[in-house]
Parts: sequence; structure tokens; C-alpha cells
Amino acid sequence: MINNLELKIKEVASIFLEKTKDKEIQIISHFDTDGITSAAIIIQALKGLDRRFNLKIVKNLDQNFIKNLQKNKIILFLDLASGSLDYIRESDLKEVFIIDHHEIAQKIPEDVNIINPQLHEKQKISSSGLTYLFSKELHPKNKKFAKLGIIGMVGDRLEREIEKFDILEDSEIKRKKGLLIYPATRPLNRVLEFSSNPYIPGVTGDTIGVIELLREANLNPIKGKYKSLLELNEKEMEAITTSIMLRNPQPANKKIIGDIFLVKLYNQLEDTREISAKINACSRSGQSEIAMQFCMEIPSAKKEVETIYSKYKQELISGLNFIKKAEKIQGENFVVINAKNKIKDTMIGTIASIISSSSIYKEETIIVALALDETEKKIKISARNVGNKGRNVREILSRIITLIGGEVGGHEFAAGGIIDREKEQEFLDCLKRNLEIEVIKI
Repeated sequence: MINNLELKIKEVASIFLEKTKDKEIQIISHFDTDGITSAAIIIQALKGLDRRFNLKIVKNLDQNFIKNLQKNKIILFLDLASGSLDYIRESDLKEVFIIDHHEIAQKIPEDVNIINPQLHEKQKISSSGLTYLFSKELHPKNKKFAKLGIIGMVGDRLEREIEKFDILEDSEIKRKKGLLIYPATRPLNRVLEFSSNPYIPGVTGDTIGVIELLREANLNPIKGKYKSLLELNEKEMEAITTSIMLRNPQPANKKIIGDIFLVKLYNQLEDTREISAKINACSRSGQSEIAMQFCMEIPSAKKEVETIYSKYKQELISGLNFIKKAEKIQGENFVVINAKNKIKDTMIGTIASIISSSSIYKEETIIVALALDETEKKIKISARNVGNKGRNVREILSRIITLIGGEVGGHEFAAGGIIDREKEQEFLDCLKRNLEIEVIKI
């Protein structure tokens, strides 16, 4: 049975095909895994249709950026713009398409064709999933991009929702049940040392802690090399799962067993979670063009991605170690971490997500993390809820940022914002009033 979202995708695809026959398309996509995979799907689909286009990958949208977009082009936003509808209206753009899954808090302008599950029973699907379904409506041959839709879904932690949409059956992806640490194809000692989702206290970033955990699970190297997750037998899998659960005991971590999706990239079977992490690493290291080339399996990108990813993992572990020791503003059910310039603004959201999915804080705790974007003289804010439960963090950020000025977007339990550097203290003061907190040192 076709639902309202599917009908909307068909309707917007039909309009898009007609409008883009003789007009150039300006694609603007977000720089995370979901945005990059969305862009990779659409540009390959448009090449197949012989449409004219250019692409810009951005960290965020602001009023000036939207105001300066060319009025004579078709504008296609991917994985963003649902929180910028007022700016779109004010900019007087005439032909705008949006494929996004973030919350909508503003009136949709008449000239905007939008595909967003928030308007259709709030179904859980990433922008890459939507972009794939959209591209399939443009032409059936675009089924070959299903794996990119799945990589984006995994990147947005929506793997449990994949089966609800016609994406998995279109792909050649292999699925296995297993322990949700990644990559499932690499030696366990390296996987555990850099495990950030889940973050394992006393193991992540700690080589001694890794060896202790493996010994406890009676997993020893064979000829100097540890097995990968995929090579473990049932008894070994049970042993390592128990050891990890003992270090990560929160109820939320009972979801540590689940589906592992394996996809062929560069003619090699890879864990989609690691592919997603590599794409994310490139973009957050300022090299979105390499991430795009990687998604399109351009040979020269493969080695560059490995180098970027290796450095990024080290920076991530360094950031997590900083967070352990940092002064925090903490109260009942929330923690505020101001990393200033100690953690890159492009990494602060990832780190907030890692902390929120760890066993460090109880369910419903709000994590708010701040970092300085020294280039733009802006403060990046990321807010998450532990266990995806509790107060609506997007509403909290929106309430404050509406007062002091800035940008806000995201979801009920994972939201973000950007404010001017000079508004930092005002934001923190407003946040304290909203969250009723006291300062303590941890």
C-alpha cells in the first residue's frame, strides 16, 4: 500500500523532471554522511538524465547564503533547509526543492516543493533514504544507488528503520546479526581501541584496557593477529558481548546486538558503519570533495580517505579524553560541556552523540556541547538526549536562539545551533535558566 510520503515523492519527482528540462540545478547538501550520500545519489542520477547542475556542500545555512543564491536556477536542498524556510521566503527564490528529514517549525512557502517525513506521520528515514526513493522515481535504473541510501541511513543511526522502506530489497547488501561495534571486518583489538559507537569506558582509546577485555573474553591472537567480529564463533561472540556489557551497563546498551550491513565498495565487502565513518571523517576534516569521490568509487580517493580517517580517529579519541577531564556545568538530567577551541567545531556533534550513546550518563540526560569555529568566529552548539528520551532539545535551543540570534535545526532528541562568538556567555546564561543547573567540577 502506497503511503502519503511515497505519493509526495512521486508528485515532487514529476514536477522536478518537468521543471529541470531546460534549467540549471544548484544542489546544496549538508556535509555529514547523510548529506554526502544524498548528493552522491542525486548527481549520478542527474548525469544519467543529462541535466545541468553544480554542487555545493555546506556545514550549515545562514540568511546571507540563501539570499545570495541565483534566482534563475532550480535550487535543490538536501539534508537541510527545513529550518530555513523563512529565509527562503525572504530571499524570493522561485523554484526550490527540499529533500530533508529535520523538524519543520516555519510555514512552507508556496514556491517550495518539499519532501520531508515530518509532514507524513513523522516516519523515520534519512535524507539519503528519501533521495534514493526520489532518484528511483526519476528513473528505475537508479536502483543501483540503493547502497548509498543505506550507508546514509546507517550514518544517521536509522539502521533499524531500513526495512520499512523499499531500499534494502533494491540493493545487493548482505546482512548479518552481530555485535554492534565496527568495523566487523577488522581485527578486534583495533576495532575496540577506536570504538566510539558504542563508547566503552576503560577500553576506547586505551590499548591496555583493550587487551584486558580480550583476555577476559578468552580471545587471544593467532599468529600475532586477533580475529574480526565476523570470524568469531557463537561462544566467542557471547564472551566478548558479556565483557563489553559489564563495562557499558546502562539499559540503553542492551541494543548492542543487531544487524550488520555489509556492502561492496571498490569491489571489497565492507561494514557500512565504517564506510559511513570514513565519509563523515572526510567532510569534518574539510575534504567533502574526497568524500564525494569515495562514494562514487573513484580509484584515487580510496587511499586519501584511509589517511584522513586514520587521523580523524586519533582526533576523536583525543577529544573524548579531553571531555573526560573538562569542567562541566551539570545539574539534574543535563550536562553542558564548553570545549571552546580544544575540539574542532566540526567534531563536537559527533562527540556529543558518542557521549549520549555511552553508559556515562543516565537516560533522559541532556548533553549540550559547544565548540568555537575560529574561522567564522561562531559557536557551534550540539544537543543530544541520552537514550533518545526526555525533553525536546530542539525546542530548548530554538527558544534561546530565537532570543539571542543565530541558527537552529535538528530533531527532538538531536539538535544543533550556531551563534555569534560574542553571544557565548549570553547563551550559557539562558541555557542555565532553562535547565536550572549548578556548576560542578568532574
